[in-house]
Amino acid sequence: MNEEEFGFETEAIRTQLERTQYLEHSVPLYLTSSFVFEDAEDMRASFAEEKDRNIYSRYSNPNTNEFVEKVCNMEGATAGFAFASGMAAVYSTMAALLKSGDHIVSSSSVFGATHSLFMNYFPKWNIETSYFDINKPETIESLITPETKILFAESPTNPAVDIIDLELLGNIAKKHNLILIIDNCFATPYLQQPIKWGAHLVVHSATKLMDGQGRVLGGVTVGDPELIHKIYLFSRLTGPSLSPFNAWVLSKSLETLAMRLDRHCENALKVAEFLEQHPNVNKVKYPFLKSHPQHEIAKKQMKAGGNIVAFEIKGGLEAGRAFLDKIKLCSLSPNLGDTRTIVTHPASTTHTKLSIEERLAVSITDGLVRVSVGLETVADVIVDLNQALT
Repeated sequence: MNEEEFGFETEAIRTQLERTQYLEHSVPLYLTSSFVFEDAEDMRASFAEEKDRNIYSRYSNPNTNEFVEKVCNMEGATAGFAFASGMAAVYSTMAALLKSGDHIVSSSSVFGATHSLFMNYFPKWNIETSYFDINKPETIESLITPETKILFAESPTNPAVDIIDLELLGNIAKKHNLILIIDNCFATPYLQQPIKWGAHLVVHSATKLMDGQGRVLGGVTVGDPELIHKIYLFSRLTGPSLSPFNAWVLSKSLETLAMRLDRHCENALKVAEFLEQHPNVNKVKYPFLKSHPQHEIAKKQMKAGGNIVAFEIKGGLEAGRAFLDKIKLCSLSPNLGDTRTIVTHPASTTHTKLSIEERLAVSITDGLVRVSVGLETVADVIVDLNQALT
């Protein structure tokens, strides 16, 4: 690749490893645990990091390198590291940058596993987290202390699809000298690039829309090279790296990300518009619906609304469970971002360990249903949702 500016799709498709002597058109799999050296000096210089080369696949591998380079190009980043899962990315990124006594300020609307990490595990190492209401960003600065190191948020959030102004977060982070980390899983770099708005690091669960077909686990963090180097040093020791095979699959998947997201977003908007008119639905949240509370912010920082629609079914907890039992076409699964439409009812499944008060604080009502809209004929998805709602 030369220095010419290419479009998003071209970067996703044409960012590849150099061809081997076999001149393959598709990048091969590098299924090796380690790499060999020419002589003692080559080995010494490599381990001293005087050379940029592959040593051991726990550190790096050609397939993971290609995947990371693609994500960096998409996000406007200069460095990154790939992980075995999205949560490995979240944990390793935080653990590499924090020390005992440090403090995190985070939106309260975060993925359940991230919440458990902040509340149940980091406190064992004297790392505390303060939550702010994503709908009340004016309260963020009051939570910042001299010990605050990281400002963290998801946007859109999981599962309630709330939006926060990334530019506002970027300005706060700059003002208080904080590391801004954004979980960009729901949007992907095709729809949103947080680094443009001031984020220092962007985290993804590549398991979701990046793969897009429910095949492999993966995670990635990209951003500031000095911070990424710290994450790399931590991760090469602790071993959460992405496998070469999964990296190869994910790199291939990124070639079709833009095309898939266009269809996902088109289908999701039609599903959201249908649900908004349904008599058994109290309300619908989708970023590109005009009724979404942060619609204008979403339009400012996102290309389209994504594939996740959240809606509140009338009848609460039991109605949500009955809805799942009546689904025929759509899948019941904890995953999202698949070619197949997936429905979940958080209050009776993924968030049952939270109290009612904790759930309501992050907009998870008893009747909230999350729909990960797939690539099927959208009319078929709507027919299934309609029969399950009646």
